[in-house]
Amino acid sequence: MRPTPTPPDRPSSIGLFARRQKRLLRPFIGLLALAAVGGGAYVYLQKPGTQERLAPLWAQIVGKMPLRITAIKVDGVQLTSDDAIHKALGVSLGDPVLNFSAAEARDRLNALPFVDHVVVERHLSGEIDVHITERPPFAVWQHQGHFVLIDRQGNRVPDQGMTGKDAEAFTKLPLVVGDGANEPASALIDALSQEPEVQNRVTAAVRVSNRRWDLTLKAGATVLLPEGEEVPAIHRLARYQASNQLLDRPVVLIDMRLPDRLTIREKPPEVTPEEAAQAKPGADAGPAKPSHPSPPIPGRPQ
Repeated sequence: MRPTPTPPDRPSSIGLFARRQKRLLRPFIGLLALAAVGGGAYVYLQKPGTQERLAPLWAQIVGKMPLRITAIKVDGVQLTSDDAIHKALGVSLGDPVLNFSAAEARDRLNALPFVDHVVVERHLSGEIDVHITERPPFAVWQHQGHFVLIDRQGNRVPDQGMTGKDAEAFTKLPLVVGDGANEPASALIDALSQEPEVQNRVTAAVRVSNRRWDLTLKAGATVLLPEGEEVPAIHRLARYQASNQLLDRPVVLIDMRLPDRLTIREKPPEVTPEEAAQAKPGADAGPAKPSHPSPPIPGRPQ
């Protein structure tokens, strides 16, 4: 007779559990191995000089990939030139899309003049989207010896890196001068824009004691506007100009601070060399010249 085979030993409870969970343990072990490899690669890349040594290899790998930049779309631009944007992006059509860093391009674009903030998006389809928000200057503020571009709210406009060529485009902006002139400037400039005959003769608006405005005219005269009533005073000045060409007359001061009165100071008459010689002591005065009254000026006491 053949001997009866000895039955195998019964597996332990741990062995039975391991057999039952074998399918679940295999993926877990794989994840552990992948994490170990990734951690080791990360530590290796943090060593000094590693990224520089791997840069040529990475460039070759990326260069063989089919992912290329196929389109660059930019919106929101009014003041920033296309050349400046292209230089800040640092890429062109056909370049590998994986070589493009949206964060680095955003930092370079934010450093351009008149740019408030930028959103840069990179798509694996090959499209680069750039959304630029600019802060257009509204006026030039002369403050403590410096010229600063400001927006309509009186905030400083970012003009970092502005060149002389860029500045030439804003030489025609209104000029406001003095402490606190930046915030209330928009209301005054809007009022002047409604009266072109007055606006075209104004070179600067000077804030006086942060309470009221003086207008400096191209001819050299100064217009004193009333506190809190600048807008109606400008409209009244435009009416005087239309009816009597007040702003074209030889005046040095127009005081409009009183609502019911207009005070005007004329330029002193020019003295000719002959008149100056006659005015010297001992000089022969000669026959007196007839005087000619100046034409009447509205609001001036006659």
